[in-house]
Amino acid sequence: MIKTNIYTEYNKPEDNEKNIIADFLHTHLEEYRDKKEDIMKAINYALHIGESFGGFVLTAMEGDEIVGSVVVNKTGMKGYIPENILVFIATHAGHRGKGLGKMMMEKTIELAEGDIALHVEHENPARFLYQKYGFTNKYLEMRYKQSK
Repeated sequence: MIKTNIYTEYNKPEDNEKNIIADFLHTHLEEYRDKKEDIMKAINYALHIGESFGGFVLTAMEGDEIVGSVVVNKTGMKGYIPENILVFIATHAGHRGKGLGKMMMEKTIELAEGDIALHVEHENPARFLYQKYGFTNKYLEMRYKQSK
């Protein structure tokens, strides 16, 4: 039986739990992963630790094991940029194809207040799940990286 935990600025996980969530995401995002310290920054932002607009972290648990996780950050904007950005979503490799991603997307949409943006690489098969839920590809994202 899958149970979900929802963490916010009002219901924060312990530091060791945050590390476990970050480790899970770092492992199960596989080739689409970011550095663990960047994952932790997104988690802290969602939990309103430091300067941020908040958001939430969702974990799907089977017993004591994380089998899925989502990190959503609020953007502080509305209309011209969605109110939320789904920063990370991952399912345990051994639990894929069982509807867990679908369940987490539905819970994420239910919990998010306002529109949701996300970034997905073109070759990532998860994009089909996002399209199923009505996410569209309206823009091509371009980034400029400041040299330091």
